[in-house]
Amino acid sequence: MPRTTKLDSEKAVRSRYTQAARAREPALCCPVSYDPRYLEVIPEEILERDYGCGDPSRFVQPGDTVLDLGSGSGKICYIAAQIVGRRGQVIGVDFNGEMLALARRHQPTIAERLGYDNMVFHRARIQDLALSLEEVDAYLKARPVRTAEQLAEFEAFTQRLRTSAPLIPNESVDVILSNCVLNLVRDADKERLFAETYRVVKRGGRVAISDIVSDEDVPTELKADAKLWSGCIAGAMREDRFLEAFERAGFYGIEVVKYGEKPWQTVRGIQFRAVTATAWKGKEGPCLERYQAVIYKGPWKEVRDDDGHVLQRGHRMAVCDKTYTILTRAPYADDIIPAPPLREVPLSKAQAFSCRGVALRDPRETKGKRYRKTIAAKGGPCGPEGCC
Repeated sequence: MPRTTKLDSEKAVRSRYTQAARAREPALCCPVSYDPRYLEVIPEEILERDYGCGDPSRFVQPGDTVLDLGSGSGKICYIAAQIVGRRGQVIGVDFNGEMLALARRHQPTIAERLGYDNMVFHRARIQDLALSLEEVDAYLKARPVRTAEQLAEFEAFTQRLRTSAPLIPNESVDVILSNCVLNLVRDADKERLFAETYRVVKRGGRVAISDIVSDEDVPTELKADAKLWSGCIAGAMREDRFLEAFERAGFYGIEVVKYGEKPWQTVRGIQFRAVTATAWKGKEGPCLERYQAVIYKGPWKEVRDDDGHVLQRGHRMAVCDKTYTILTRAPYADDIIPAPPLREVPLSKAQAFSCRGVALRDPRETKGKRYRKTIAAKGGPCGPEGCC
């Protein structure tokens, strides 16, 4: 069987999704339930030509700036636009011109129904979020490339766009969504795709990605099938490597929040299923000592976070200020009891803290070595609300 090239796979994806923008193709999507209250303002043409495998929009919050990778017909964008409200913004990015035209065609109608317009759609490759393909098209229309010299001028132009006027600037979005699109990107570009995702999300921001993954490696002969590429099969990442890609990009708190109990498809014994994963950005920065501790609630005897900190159940673990901040908010907060110092240490006076190894925090470090208070209980040992 002939090997599929980059152009073969891109052409197959472009052709199939162009047709899917014109008429519904049920084979391209998994059954997904969305909150019906957000569907009322969305025209039927968009709803029936949406192709996804999950609902990452449920991780959007009011006021967010949202980026949807591979926005397609715009369904997830239009759902997110309602969640973020007037103060938020939603950006859709897609490579397929027909899909973009479908999403844009209904934008004025939906904005009128909502009473505001907080949406914009761009044409770009999701593995190159700095380069606007619409600006590239305009350049090539005005200055067709026919010589090597003109090619060099064009490459210089695209480089200037990426560096001085990136389509999606660094650290500019709160949450990135994607719904069954990463598997359409060829394997050689996937690492760049995760790096671009990390580049544009804000420190403290997050991603919510729904995609098709496999339980085994997809063999070469299946990857050579252009139809399987466009059908979300050939480009599926193995489920463990899918999560590892987030970690290599620099994300932390990576979590599988939905895992298809039954496979969507099985090909030659390999199971392909829908998953949704979330991840966070913001573990960079200095480690400073402010005498904070965290207590892991359980149920595991101990756990290890993405920076290598081992948290022992029920013990006060010494952590730096950065780690304390991370572990006392989503996605860890429900499993952690914060133990701040009685007297806060100003950041300006904080010393360096070594995050290597396992370190227990003596309670006297958080209370203060000279802490000697005695505080009598009020209302008996059980308190006003009954027995403890």
